[in-house]
Amino acid sequence: MRQSLLLQQAVALAILLFPIVAFTADDSAHTLRGIEFARVADRSLKLDLHLPAGTPRAPLIVWIHGGAWRGGDRNGVPIGKLVNEGYAIASVDYRLSTEARFPAQIHDLKAALRFLRAEAAQWKLSADKIVVAGDSAGGHLAALMGVSSGDTNLEGTVGTHLDQSSAAQGIMSFYGGSDLTTILDQSTPHGLETRVPALDLLLGGQPKNVPEIARQASPVFYVNAHSPPLLLLHGDQDPQMPVNQALEFEGFYEKAHAPVQLVIVHGAGHGGGAFYDSERMGIVKNFLKQNFP
Repeated sequence: MRQSLLLQQAVALAILLFPIVAFTADDSAHTLRGIEFARVADRSLKLDLHLPAGTPRAPLIVWIHGGAWRGGDRNGVPIGKLVNEGYAIASVDYRLSTEARFPAQIHDLKAALRFLRAEAAQWKLSADKIVVAGDSAGGHLAALMGVSSGDTNLEGTVGTHLDQSSAAQGIMSFYGGSDLTTILDQSTPHGLETRVPALDLLLGGQPKNVPEIARQASPVFYVNAHSPPLLLLHGDQDPQMPVNQALEFEGFYEKAHAPVQLVIVHGAGHGGGAFYDSERMGIVKNFLKQNFP
């Protein structure tokens, strides 16, 4: 009799708590992994979506990994703590230069953005507050995505949401490139060891030999007065991606009277914890709050 009573009480308690548990699961920060956003032939393109707790219509950051365009994957997200600030982060894979040459990478990434915009409602995302961000080669790709909205050569036909806009409302580039026509002239000998073979794979040749493709792949040539707000973070001791790339990008933005903020991280090389410490992440949060209140 006592066991029966205890069982009834347990069942009643479970019924009472079930909606609370279900709500908590839906309302807590969590990650959805391996979401396919497009296919190219037999290649499945996927993203991971990191969702904040209890934030309706959360602003979205599309994170693009680095790796000299030929390596890396979506697993590393150094700005991941921004989820705790109410931002959703989609970490996206794309075809590497060992699989396909430029502009395949941009076609894939714009397909991801269109997919996320089309499906925003189901994940409680804001379809009109999307920032593209990345580090190193990912910073270059994020910048190119952000400034080239509507360019027919870079939109591509990847994915099934071609009716959606691929426009981003903001850009954050961590030690990324901006002008592939000048990058080798600005590089150190160490930088040349990395960039020469990387550009061969990406562009199908060195910039001087494929000048039109190099120009098409350079964000600086798309900047205009309507370009979205840009945040640049770059180390002044970067041996791989010259700091002149950030200075040049800032100059193009200023000439166009578009909103830009350049943060030089003194003593920093190519990447590292200095870009993601409390000081720099405070700058990132301020940039996001100012432009996406």
